[in-house]
Amino acid sequence: MDGVVILGGGQGGFQAAASLRQEGYAGPVRLVSDEPGLPYQRPPLSKAYLKDGDAARLALRPEAFFAASAIELVHDRATALLRETREVALASGAVLAYDHLILAPGARNARPPLPGLDAPGVLGLRTLADAQALRAALPATVEDGARAVVIGGGFIGLEFAAVARAFGCAVTVVEAAPRLMARAVSPETSARFRGKHESLGVDLALGVPVAEVLTDAAGRACGVGLADGREIPAGLVLLAAGVRPNVELAQAAGLEVADGIAADAQLLTSDPAISALGDACSFPDPRTGARVRLESVQAATDHARAVARRLAGRPEPYAALPWFWSDQADWKLQIAGLPPRGESAADVHDLPRGGFAVRRWEGDALVCVETVNAPAEHMAARRLLAAGGVSRVALAAQEGSLARLAKSG
Repeated sequence: MDGVVILGGGQGGFQAAASLRQEGYAGPVRLVSDEPGLPYQRPPLSKAYLKDGDAARLALRPEAFFAASAIELVHDRATALLRETREVALASGAVLAYDHLILAPGARNARPPLPGLDAPGVLGLRTLADAQALRAALPATVEDGARAVVIGGGFIGLEFAAVARAFGCAVTVVEAAPRLMARAVSPETSARFRGKHESLGVDLALGVPVAEVLTDAAGRACGVGLADGREIPAGLVLLAAGVRPNVELAQAAGLEVADGIAADAQLLTSDPAISALGDACSFPDPRTGARVRLESVQAATDHARAVARRLAGRPEPYAALPWFWSDQADWKLQIAGLPPRGESAADVHDLPRGGFAVRRWEGDALVCVETVNAPAEHMAARRLLAAGGVSRVALAAQEGSLARLAKSG
């Protein structure tokens, strides 16, 4: 028995291995990762780790867990999928045979075609090595009285901006879209986060793309040039312009690719011996049927559990409610559900202790709730949306209270 081979040692790959054992799968499980060390959490890299530098706290499980669970960690890089023989070729020259293959390759930082982007002083934030380099560079930037420029106003860029301001570093965030986090949140939430970051002292350049990374005589990054002609000097440039799914191995092996490795409602690819999950996987949204790809630790975890149940003999369509979060300074953003497609109505509700909620509708149906510092509202939204949704009439009958509606059910 060749068992299960999992390509990708991130949250999804780890969870797939752990869940296989929790579901009673008894065959061999091999987890292939091209990063050294134990599988670790990525969300803290842009927040807690930048503050405390404690890499030990990032490990998802201690080394003893993998031995006790008979999960073999293989530190290598996959170079080819040999579907005909059900094997994976590795960079070391080794070949792993499988009965079932789980693809969890994740995503990599997007790299727009900007002059100067490869200059020293331009950093990314995706891996522990990235975070270590950034954490080493930040104090020096502060000491020099220099500015950090962030290319991208999404979750990662804004999380870093808040941490950098706490270090005392001057920060400018440049975002090509006209508002912050435009892909992820409503205009109402974007506006409030703009005010929050401006109150922290973050300078924002919105609606203008970066045209180039400026370099000094030594070839080191010294700022950015914007498309409108402005130049912003910097001692550190963080590229946080989104990610791209790692689909190249799957594509080379002839698997279907559609904004990620295409999977069905069971998270099976076009090859029934191969599943896909996490940031690199696209699948039909259980609510709309439209193909979606979620860049979310929670989605990767939920995917992994669904795949493990299927391989353990308990198949069921993937139907978990997507939810997301981002910590920026003392604001905790939590999102339940997927944003509506196209233009939609949104209701803004100010809540106790400085929190707020934005409820987003498609017609009469509530489809997404964005909250800040409102965990009870978030949990009520998750419960209600997972149970089948909320209508305006049902919510009005509970005086507009999601918490009361959740309890009534």
